[in-house]
Amino acid sequence: MTVRKNQAALTTAEKRRFTDALLELKRTGRYDDFVTTHNGFIMADTDHGPRTGHRSPSFLPWHRRFLLDFEQALQSVDPSVALPYWDWTADRTPASSLWAADFLGGTGRSRDGRVMDGPFAASTGNWPITVRVDGRDYLRRSLGAHGLQLPTRAETDSVLAMPVYDMPPWNSASDGFRNHLEGWRGVNLHNRVHVWVGGQMVTGVSPNDPVFWLHHAFIDRLWTQWQERHPDAAYAPAGGTSDVVDLHDTMRPWNDVTPADLLDHRPHYTYDTAA
Repeated sequence: MTVRKNQAALTTAEKRRFTDALLELKRTGRYDDFVTTHNGFIMADTDHGPRTGHRSPSFLPWHRRFLLDFEQALQSVDPSVALPYWDWTADRTPASSLWAADFLGGTGRSRDGRVMDGPFAASTGNWPITVRVDGRDYLRRSLGAHGLQLPTRAETDSVLAMPVYDMPPWNSASDGFRNHLEGWRGVNLHNRVHVWVGGQMVTGVSPNDPVFWLHHAFIDRLWTQWQERHPDAAYAPAGGTSDVVDLHDTMRPWNDVTPADLLDHRPHYTYDTAA
């Protein structure tokens, strides 16, 4: 069984195996396929049209399947690798260990955001940004620019306390847990973290930054915690809703999986701690 661990608890060897698997997926071109898929959905998902991966109830199950596919791709390179998660309520500064040169590398230089250290720096030649929204072909970050702060534990707990998964109008204007976690309402969790990292993370091609996977693994973990706190709360909508993915509707691009199939993560992986 795959166990997803807090990145802060990874050994040096585990960090190296994870980054080596990322680099191998990049070398073969498989990594960029995931970037292309994510960008296509984030560009197509709108508040007043069909929406699947973002601004919609299926934000969480869609990304769960997306991460599962990516984790399996990593494991095809190295079966020992699992996706770590980044608890940004605890590791809150550019000095945190995930930004060290032996793992993801740090923030970008001030004039252009170019990441200068770590295995994904442009100088290594191993991480060209080929699926991009502009002409810059290097990984960029601006960690915590303009005084932005990562979400706190108290803010996160306030969202986990919400008893309803989602509600009309089932988009970025919705109230409820999903939309507050996604970040279009309230204290803004998921979206704020993308902006805090900066660079490619604020675009549709955000998976170009490997921290994308650690961030979304934590979002997924928060979903599991919400489910444990609210065992009688159901995914919504259950059926008959236009433009969004109901409980038993299949999700693109796979067309063989529904939100109902993904409500329980335990057949696929566990987390190192439950709380």
